[in-house]
Amino acid sequence: MYESLINVNGNQVPTLDILLMLTIISLLPSILVMLTSFMRTIIILSFLRSALGIQQTPPNMVLVGIALFLTLFIMDPVIKDINTNAYTPYKNQEITQEEALKRAQVPIKSFMLKQTEKNTLELFADMSKIEPVEDVEDLPMTVVIPSFMTSELKRAFTAGFLLYIPFLLIDIIVSSTLMSMGMMMLPPSMISLPFKLLLFVTVDGWQLLFASIVNSFRW
Repeated sequence: MYESLINVNGNQVPTLDILLMLTIISLLPSILVMLTSFMRTIIILSFLRSALGIQQTPPNMVLVGIALFLTLFIMDPVIKDINTNAYTPYKNQEITQEEALKRAQVPIKSFMLKQTEKNTLELFADMSKIEPVEDVEDLPMTVVIPSFMTSELKRAFTAGFLLYIPFLLIDIIVSSTLMSMGMMMLPPSMISLPFKLLLFVTVDGWQLLFASIVNSFRW
């Protein structure tokens, strides 16, 4: 069925390889979300926007762009490792496609395991009914990926909660002040928003946030 060949730049490329390449390309968005720092970053940025009370600023496109480039910055050592040990040897025809995929999994799995909580790994390992392993590096990706995603969601929501606290205090103070002055018809958000923006800009919030996100990942 897959014996037909396609000629690309004078080289004979099996149809199966073309199909595999197209499949990987179509799954890239999911791979980006599941296997990298993108998930935690975009959730934290979304929480920040909600905490500030500005639902459309920055726009979704800007948040995704920020999260994407922060992800590239955080994942740079992993990308370099994959390029050196997997992609370059495969491109030079020194290793097979299967070997390249195995080598590419090593730095990605190592990165994910460093961010994953031990009890979460044990939970998914028990649910998958696999044999206990001495080294977590021996766990299959089917266990590591959902464990990593669960841990990332937990950390992102924890960071979101911490982001909400100072802005929530401003909302409470403004709301209490307006009520004591008898100005109950004036929306508190109209008054608190400038103070929240002033606080965020004064403490150089974007720089602190980006530094905190990058430093929150373990190496």
